[in-house]
Amino acid sequence: MEGFNIDNYLRIAPTDVILVLISTCIIILLAKKFFWSALIELIEKRQNLIQENIDSSVRMKAEAETVKAQYDEKMKNAGKEAHDIVESARELASQEKKRIVQEAQDEAARLRKQNQEDIEHDKLNAEKEMKTAIADVAMEAAKKLVEKEMDEATQKKFVDDFINQAGDKLW
Repeated sequence: MEGFNIDNYLRIAPTDVILVLISTCIIILLAKKFFWSALIELIEKRQNLIQENIDSSVRMKAEAETVKAQYDEKMKNAGKEAHDIVESARELASQEKKRIVQEAQDEAARLRKQNQEDIEHDKLNAEKEMKTAIADVAMEAAKKLVEKEMDEATQKKFVDDFINQAGDKLW
């Protein structure tokens, strides 16, 4: 391998450089003529798609922040609403308790009054029955005295005294 020289293969000749530059320019001109518009269109579509994705992400982020803000506000209000509901329930329970106590007191007063009236009525009935019983006893006593032949004046005086004595007593 005496005739082989590596320098011949690694050399940069000015004619080779010029030929490579000319062929590259021709390829670029042909590519620009036939493929450039399609390449630009593809790049623009890709750029628009990426921009739409970015815009959509921004919109979704804004919506998520809005929803989060609403949720946070609801959570703040939920505690207050729960407290208000509890207070309202306590107030209603207190009012219901007062109403029930008042009804019970009214019913007790009504029953006391009714019982008092019943007692008075029974007392009057008992007085009437006692007077009737006394009158009956007096009549029986009068009959017995009459049977013993008491004079009429004595008998009348005896009955009148007995009724007066019975009527003067408190029942």
